[in-house]
Amino acid sequence: MLQRWAPAALQFRQTRPAVLKNQYFGDINDYRKYGLIRALQVEAQLKVLVAWMLTPNDQRRDGELRSYLREPDEWLPFDPELYRGLTDLLDTGVTPRVGLIEESSLLGTADYFSEIVPDAAAPREAWARRLLKAASESEFVFLDPDNGLEVPSRSLGRKGSQKYVYWPEVVAIWEGGASVLIYQHFHREKRETFVPRMVGELQKRTGAVVEAFRTPRVLFLLASQPKHSRLFRRGIGRISRLWGHEISAVGFMAS
Repeated sequence: MLQRWAPAALQFRQTRPAVLKNQYFGDINDYRKYGLIRALQVEAQLKVLVAWMLTPNDQRRDGELRSYLREPDEWLPFDPELYRGLTDLLDTGVTPRVGLIEESSLLGTADYFSEIVPDAAAPREAWARRLLKAASESEFVFLDPDNGLEVPSRSLGRKGSQKYVYWPEVVAIWEGGASVLIYQHFHREKRETFVPRMVGELQKRTGAVVEAFRTPRVLFLLASQPKHSRLFRRGIGRISRLWGHEISAVGFMAS
């Protein structure tokens, strides 16, 4: 029997984009990201795999985007359980790392793929095979690369390619039967053209029913298997009710 997520009932600006390094765990972008997954999943009740697509920590300052945890009047109402959970995890003085949420129940019974993404082509291909194997046991896969989908200037195997997810990786997971949610950093392109362009490319590559979710600095692209689209539409309604302008569905999946 598939694992099901049965969380407690959900009662339901800062600006730098998230990058998936342990040092940034729990920042405002994570709050929105986890909130999106939770709102979709409480309706869909699918078996979830979270693929962090971790890259090594850098020497930049961390933590400056966690001030929202000291502003409960503004931020707690979006998802009280998640807000309190992240506050508790980061209030213990431990070093921030994604393992903290893996060890909690904040994402329910989700499974995790936590290997650091390699740059070189052969190790990356082996990493992708392991990811695909993990994804084959799931119905809903979240891909969380530093920057998002591949760009022409950064081919697979080049230095820095670990910050991207590549189309063959996405398509292989989709063809395995899972719906896919992808983190996507905004490019230096007008959002009015960027968003439909990315949605169109994802539709073309997968044949999926696609929705996009905008946050102040991050886009999320959902490629829904047809059999899951009704469930996700309910999740989109929940997101609209709970998150307002902080996470807004663009409307491509509107019934």
